[in-house]
Amino acid sequence: MAQTFPVQRTCPFAPPPEYERMREDAPLVRVSLPGGDVWLVTRLAEAKQVLSGTGISTNPETPGHPHWALQPEPPTPEERAAMRAFAIGHFIDLDPPEHGRFRRLLIPEFTVRRMKELRPGIQRITDELIDDMLAKGDEAELVEAFGLALPSLVICQLLGVPYEDREFFQSRTRQALSNFDDPDVSRAAMMEIREFLDGLVTKVEPQPGDDLLGRLIQSGQLTHDELVGVIFLLLVAGHETTANMVPLAALTLMRHPDQLATLRANPDKWPMAVDELLRYHSVVDWVAFDRVATEDQEIGGQLVRKGEGIFVLGASANRDERAFERPDEFDVGRGARHHVAFGYGVHQCLGQNLARAEMEIALRTLFERIPGLRVTVPDEELPMKGDGPIFGLKAVPVAW
Repeated sequence: MAQTFPVQRTCPFAPPPEYERMREDAPLVRVSLPGGDVWLVTRLAEAKQVLSGTGISTNPETPGHPHWALQPEPPTPEERAAMRAFAIGHFIDLDPPEHGRFRRLLIPEFTVRRMKELRPGIQRITDELIDDMLAKGDEAELVEAFGLALPSLVICQLLGVPYEDREFFQSRTRQALSNFDDPDVSRAAMMEIREFLDGLVTKVEPQPGDDLLGRLIQSGQLTHDELVGVIFLLLVAGHETTANMVPLAALTLMRHPDQLATLRANPDKWPMAVDELLRYHSVVDWVAFDRVATEDQEIGGQLVRKGEGIFVLGASANRDERAFERPDEFDVGRGARHHVAFGYGVHQCLGQNLARAEMEIALRTLFERIPGLRVTVPDEELPMKGDGPIFGLKAVPVAW
C-alpha cells in the first residue's frame, strides 16, 4: 500500500492516524520520497534495534542517508560544503568513535547530580515567569509567556550567558523557533544566534569561568568552531523540545482534571507523569531518528540492504500496543520509562535529565501557583505546528 510521508498530525493528543495502520501492517514499511525510497520503522522493538544497532549510521554524509531523500533535488557541492561547515560540532550527526569524543566531554554536565544543582535556578526562573504572567492580569498566552521563555533562560544559566545579553538571546531564539510561516526570518535569527555564540566563545576563551562553556574550553579538546557548534546544538536541541512540550503538557493536564488532581494530591508522582507526557506526545517523531544501513541486516523479519535509508517513527513506536497497555490513553501512573521519546542507544538524548527537570518544575509550579488555570478556546481552535520537524502548538491562550 502506498504511503505518504511525512504525515501531518491532525490532533494535539495523537500521532497521525496513518501510523496505527502502518504499525498493524508491519514493523517496517517502505515509502517513496522525492529523492528515493526509505524504510519507516513503526514498532518499539524494531525502533530500539535500529537506534542501538551496529551496521547503522546517523551521519548525513553516509551514502543513502534518508535526509536527502526528503529533498526534491540533491544539494549542489557548494551547498553541501556550506552545510558541512555549519554542522561542525553537531555531534548528534556523528558516528562512533568521533561521536564519543564529544559525548564523553558533555556527560558530566548532564548527570542527575548536576541537575540537582541546577534545580534551584530552574525554580527561580519558573517563578519569575509566573510572576510576570500574574502581574499582567488574569490571562496569558502560554507558549509565548512560558513555553518559549523557560528553556531559553535555563540554557542561558547553563552556558553562563551574561545577564545583559539574555534579552537578545531570548528574542532571537523566539524568532528562530516560532516563525513557522516565514523560514527566512527563522534562518536569519539562527545565523544571528550562531554569530552571538561565536562571539561569546571568543570572549570567554581567554578566561573561562566555572560553567558548561568554561569547562569545555578548559578541557582543551575542542577547536573554537567545534565549541560554537556544540553550544549551538545544545541550544536548539534543548530549547525547541522543551518549549513545545511544556504548553502541550499543560494543555493535556487541563483536559484531564482527574489526573491533575492525582498529581496535586501526590506531588511525588510528577516525575512519572513527565515520562508519560513525553511518551504520549512524542514531539520529536522522526526528525532525529534518521539512519542508514551500512551493512545488510534483518530488522523485524525484513532484509534491509546496505545504503538503504531508515526513519524511526518515534510517535508510532511509543503507541505500540505490543509494548504499552492501552497506549492511546493518557495515564500519569503508567510508569513506562522504556519509551523512545529521547531516542535509544548511543545517541540517546544527552539532555534528557535537564528536560525532565524543567518539565517537572515548570508544570508542578504552574498548577500550584495558578490552580484555576484553564484554556479559553476549544481544542480545534488551537493552532498546531503540523508542518514543523518538532510537533507543538503555536499558541495556547489561558485564563485564571
